[in-house]
Amino acid sequence: MIKDAAALARMARAGELLAQVFHALDEQVREGRSTLELNDFVERMIVDELHARPASKGQYGFAYVLNSSIDDVVCHGVPSKDDVLRNGQIVNLDITLEKDGYIADSSTTYLVGEVAYPARRLVLATYQAMWKGIAAVRPGARLGDIGHAIAHYAQAQGYSVVKEYCGHGIGREMHEDPQVLHYGRPGTGQVLQEGMTFTIEPMINQGRAAIRSHPDEWPVYTRDGKLSAQFEHTVAVTRTGVQVLTLRPGEKPLCRLG
Repeated sequence: MIKDAAALARMARAGELLAQVFHALDEQVREGRSTLELNDFVERMIVDELHARPASKGQYGFAYVLNSSIDDVVCHGVPSKDDVLRNGQIVNLDITLEKDGYIADSSTTYLVGEVAYPARRLVLATYQAMWKGIAAVRPGARLGDIGHAIAHYAQAQGYSVVKEYCGHGIGREMHEDPQVLHYGRPGTGQVLQEGMTFTIEPMINQGRAAIRSHPDEWPVYTRDGKLSAQFEHTVAVTRTGVQVLTLRPGEKPLCRLG
């Protein structure tokens, strides 16, 4: 769905607020904190400080404001008081926020304490893979260009790309058209147009791409038990390129924005 200037301004405001949440989480994600504590911190901030709505809560029967995916959890990890963060883990926090009728969606994989080099390398490569996809966004490009850029980079680093989950259009609804695959062939797929808004959110595995889960249950794990990482931004196609709506305070883009 193409957004007009007014809608884009509201989406940018939602993205700015969500970026503030992640900025605050930088000081909260540490050894000894449970994922439920982090969930409650985020809910208080979104509702009480930012006067917004945690858009994930209640959607698809989900009772929390964030997904918390630790180590070999690919996505849809459920916050729990029993999931206490330990030194050396990686944890992805995926959060959505609605303000004035428009939704922003973003996620970050955090390092807990002293993390071994192989895990740190995976996390960095996943972040860079997301930016490779963002760099492909501009009017006239195609969705396949985004997926190809992500998969080509990740696979060159020795990693695999989860294919069962993808980015998505976003706006008044959490999930709108189009679907944004994190693999594909350049020059294929829907043509990008100014005013389109969607997420880019690759899930990159240390081992094989295969996943396992129980039907209609969360979370989703890597089948081989190896680590998985994810990063996500909400972006808008502009006249000259791309705008990252959920860019964090102090975060330096790894591509030219415009």
